[in-house]
Amino acid sequence: MTSTSASAPPAAVPVHQRVAELTATHIGSWQEGYLNDRSQAVAALARLRRGAGREAGETPDLWNLIDTDALHASTAGTRLLSEQEMVRAENALHAALTLWAFHQQSRGAPMHRRHTRERPGGLGAAVRRLMPADGVDEPVRKRLVRAGTAPDLVALTQRLRDIVALLRREDIPLDYALLAGQLYLWQWPDGPAAVRRRWGRSFHEQRRPRPASDENTTPDTDKDAS
Repeated sequence: MTSTSASAPPAAVPVHQRVAELTATHIGSWQEGYLNDRSQAVAALARLRRGAGREAGETPDLWNLIDTDALHASTAGTRLLSEQEMVRAENALHAALTLWAFHQQSRGAPMHRRHTRERPGGLGAAVRRLMPADGVDEPVRKRLVRAGTAPDLVALTQRLRDIVALLRREDIPLDYALLAGQLYLWQWPDGPAAVRRRWGRSFHEQRRPRPASDENTTPDTDKDAS
């Protein structure tokens, strides 16, 4: 006699991963359009930059620009988010997108690049690439430490903006999908400590000299490995 059993339901996608995926979806379209000088994408980036350093709800001009429908969906592998989860997801999405728009401004190469083991794209790795291959730039390192000790998300975003300004100057890209997921986690109890550890690991992950400048000319679409 044979028995049958129902297949197990798919595991729910973690909220921070949903935030990361939605961030990548938004940036993928805008970044391609911006690099090809499409007016709609250029205008979108200008609007996004005005929201940098502010809470998600403070810039009404972005309400119809940042589509959060995917966060409200309840399909296979997802669930409805609580109000607290939704607010924190929207805050993280807003912060990551506005920081990317500032980073991408007037740059001819993609400033969002997905993290891979071979080409680390985390915040710590990006900061490490600002430094000499054979040493540590202490003022730059302190900027990363200061970001990790921010008292709230708005202060964190403002401190990250200072770091992004340095990355932008050197044409060093960042995985903004990975960052968005981390910004979501950062808002929960014990989240700041966990995210700081991830940034520290990422910093030590990037020990090679800076790659040639043409490395950044092609977006990396590999899935976030963090």
